[in-house]
Order: sequence, then C-alpha cells, then structure tokens
Amino acid sequence: MRVADLIKKKGSTVTTLPATATVAELLETLDDAKIGAVVVLDGDDVAGIVSERDVVHHLRGGRDQSAALTDLMTTDVKTCTLEDDLTHLATTMTEGRFRHLPVVQDGRLEGIVSIGDVVKARLDALEAERDHLESYLRQ
Repeated sequence: MRVADLIKKKGSTVTTLPATATVAELLETLDDAKIGAVVVLDGDDVAGIVSERDVVHHLRGGRDQSAALTDLMTTDVKTCTLEDDLTHLATTMTEGRFRHLPVVQDGRLEGIVSIGDVVKARLDALEAERDHLESYLRQ
C-alpha cells in the first residue's frame, strides 16, 4: 500500500500552526484536536514539526509557555511522498524513533501519516488477506 492510498482513506487534513505561535497555543491545539503533533509552517512551506514529546522536554527544562514554536520544533523534518510504500515508512519511523511524517508532494503539504495510521493499514490488509484465504478454503 502506498501513502496515496492511505491519504485517500483517512483524508488529507493536517493541523498546522505558524512558526510564531507559542507553546500555549500549541498545547491548546493539540488538546482541542486530540492529536500528538502539529506541522509548523512558514507561509506555505514546512518549517518544522512539534510533538507532545517536544513539549515535555521544553517544559521539563523550566521554559515557559510563552516561547515561540521555533524554540522547540524539529527543523530537520523527515517527510514522505504520496508514492512511498507504507512498509518503508514503518521502517523509517521505527528507526528514526518518530511517530509522524508530513506528506510533501511537489513542495506542497498533502497530509500527515502517523505510526498508528501505518499500523492500522497493515492490520486492515492482514484482515482482508485472512478473509480472502478463508473464503478460498470454503470453496
């Protein structure tokens, strides 16, 4: 399965914030949307990504919630494309120890994939394969 197939099923909505947003705004956004990461934009370009883990490290270091996202976001953002294979993404995410990959195609943000999305897609594929095999054996 490719990222394009996953995005078609789950949708391409991505929660974003500008780089000038504060940690307090980030916390509100994460809580309101019930998500674990936000893509940070500079105009239409992906400038970074910030996750719950980044917030924990930031606050544990004694910093306050008025800091800009540029103080804690990851700027070396790993991305994927619509053509990427989900098996490859699972390996990339596991080895890199991150749970979210923005989907960027031709310089445009097209979606976001979480490790949960990848696991769910794999479980769905295994269930479909099992159903197919059971159907075949019943014939």
